[in-house]
Amino acid sequence: MESNQYDLLEVLNNIEPAALTYQEWVNVGMALEHEGYTPAVWDDWSRRDPDRYHPGECARKWQSFHGAAYEPVTAGTIVQYARDQGWTPPYDPGQPIDWDDTISADGIVVDRNWVEGREISEPSKWDPAGELIRYLETLFEAGENIGYVVKSWKKDEKWLPADKGLYDRTAGQLIEALSHCSGDIGSVLGDYNPEAGAWIRFNPMDGVGARDINVADYRYSLVESDGMDLEKQHAIIRELELPVACLVYSGGKSLHAIVRVDAADYAEYRKRVDYLYDICKKNGLEIDPQNRNPSRLSRMPGVVRGDRRQYIIDTNIGKASWREWKEWIESVNDDLPDPESLEAVWNDMPSLAPSLIEGVLRQGHKMLIAGPSKAGKSFLQIEMCIAVAEGKKWLGWPCTQGRIMYVNLELDRASCLHRFKDVYKALGWRPENLGNIDIWNLRGRSKPMDKLAPMLIRRAAKKEYIAIVIDPIYKVITGDENSADQMANFCNQFDRVCTELGVAVIYCHHHSKGAQGGKKSMDRASGSGVFARDPDALLDLIELETTDELMKQEENKAICEVCRQYLDAHFKWEDDLSLDDLCSSHQMLNYCENKLDKWQWEALQRIVNAAKERVKAMTAWRIEGTLREFPKFPPVNLWFDYPVHRTDESGALGDIQPDAEKPAWQKNFKKKRTPEEAKKDRMSSLEEQYESLKSFNEDGKVTVKDLAESMGTTEKTVRNRIKEHGGFWIDEGNVGKK
Repeated sequence: MESNQYDLLEVLNNIEPAALTYQEWVNVGMALEHEGYTPAVWDDWSRRDPDRYHPGECARKWQSFHGAAYEPVTAGTIVQYARDQGWTPPYDPGQPIDWDDTISADGIVVDRNWVEGREISEPSKWDPAGELIRYLETLFEAGENIGYVVKSWKKDEKWLPADKGLYDRTAGQLIEALSHCSGDIGSVLGDYNPEAGAWIRFNPMDGVGARDINVADYRYSLVESDGMDLEKQHAIIRELELPVACLVYSGGKSLHAIVRVDAADYAEYRKRVDYLYDICKKNGLEIDPQNRNPSRLSRMPGVVRGDRRQYIIDTNIGKASWREWKEWIESVNDDLPDPESLEAVWNDMPSLAPSLIEGVLRQGHKMLIAGPSKAGKSFLQIEMCIAVAEGKKWLGWPCTQGRIMYVNLELDRASCLHRFKDVYKALGWRPENLGNIDIWNLRGRSKPMDKLAPMLIRRAAKKEYIAIVIDPIYKVITGDENSADQMANFCNQFDRVCTELGVAVIYCHHHSKGAQGGKKSMDRASGSGVFARDPDALLDLIELETTDELMKQEENKAICEVCRQYLDAHFKWEDDLSLDDLCSSHQMLNYCENKLDKWQWEALQRIVNAAKERVKAMTAWRIEGTLREFPKFPPVNLWFDYPVHRTDESGALGDIQPDAEKPAWQKNFKKKRTPEEAKKDRMSSLEEQYESLKSFNEDGKVTVKDLAESMGTTEKTVRNRIKEHGGFWIDEGNVGKK
């Protein structure tokens, strides 16, 4: 269970009892009882809601939990209540720490093994009113309401505040009265028990109540640690340079540091206090987590507690503000390398990272493949995975052989695995190194990249990958795609994977809308320009508009090829035809018809017809590159012959110009389609959109509304096209194939 991964008391401290209903409050008690805690834990936590707290009620209620006939309430309930109030787990508990794992040192400033205690000194002259005036003047403005408690009660040999105290007097009023009380602060605040001392709230209140909702300004947090020597507490607080407004001796086992957090609201206060407590804990200062609340009471200086006094040790120490302190903490632990002299390495240059794709990408670097829909970008990446695994060429570029991971975020598991097998078959390569390809199927389970990166690193750390492919990245984008700073942070996650694993990271992204031919390759990717400028290699695909003549040439080549393959399988025949005949589909078919028997001829005709249909579905593409490590390569022209891309060996695509590069009179000029062609396009579009949505939707369902949104038309038009097609059914808005 998830709750077992956390310190339950730590989780409980992130729940405000005042925000729960009575039944939810009871559920917390039941959960604590079920998990083996004592009623004292429930009672101590319940005190944080003084308006509803009644001494002894928790103990009485606890007795009714034993043997009760109800479904047990477990720790998971407490975890859920904490989540509902904004708590998030401080780490991903999905994997235990291994012996070889590194524990982060971020935020560690103090080496606790070498801390020397720092002495604290009691004021030479005891001035109770002066102590409290100094405290009020340091922390508050004159018109701000102050909360304090002077009444106390004793429990288990410990003195506790007896009520919520007073909160309707301002700092100015108290300072004025204290200035004229002749040292008798009891005449101003009310008499307190000198055995117990007195308490004061360190944040200004609204004058109406004493709960968290009554805090007027989330200005300070309390740092208290009573589990170590006082002088060591003092030393660590000083060495951490906490932005302490006032440091008070409690008269007991701890110092009370009133630390500036200057939060804008309660949500920011929680985040800053969590960060503050985390840094203190990492540096050996064990903080009492019950002190997180902004309405918490702290020890009031200027009063006596037993045989000791509560007094101010110092004011305004450490950094001047929260921002300055946080920047300092992060700069101390930035893990950045020191600058190095070029002279020192001039004659001993480090080795360059070896190539992953020769002339295009090095290992440990990043590559982006950008292109429009229907370019087969996922197939292109699968081809590259196979080329790396088998140590073969990808689009003509030699690849280094090694192990590669394919992170599948879009396809269901079965479809993804079948794609790999289909591509292997279409390439005609023997699957001799399948162990070099790992597939991580995350459809329906993908997370934002900042959450996915550490999980990916953990799983890949010991696998010796040389490359990781993430397909597609729109599934893991964090933030606004058009925001440069947010996308820079997103792209930094790829750097993190590259750096920590030493692998190349390859990912694809879609083009922005509109014509792309006249743009530079790095300006075509959708969103912020960070996408195109961040990777070390950018491969960009643009579609080439083919002509009828060119497609007839491809059909001729395809027919000749299948004829040759069929004849090779059944006859010894090449000497019968000239070189010209071998390149003519007409001559090849004539020859086959005369040489084959009736059954063979019919079989070949079926293969030829399939080849013709395949050619009709082929699309032409051009890859242009922007490289950081290598010279620019000439454009690569290729055919997308489902399910693989094949380079254009004939050079027929080299003369095709993208639309924006054509003369003005040719731009956007399209041959008028016949009614039959228009209908075929409509039906083809309907089928493609249906299959795409069926694959994309986790439940596999497709609705008329889905199709209308995907096709950019109305639901009425979609219904008409479905009726025209005849191969689909509609039932209450759901669409399926007959």
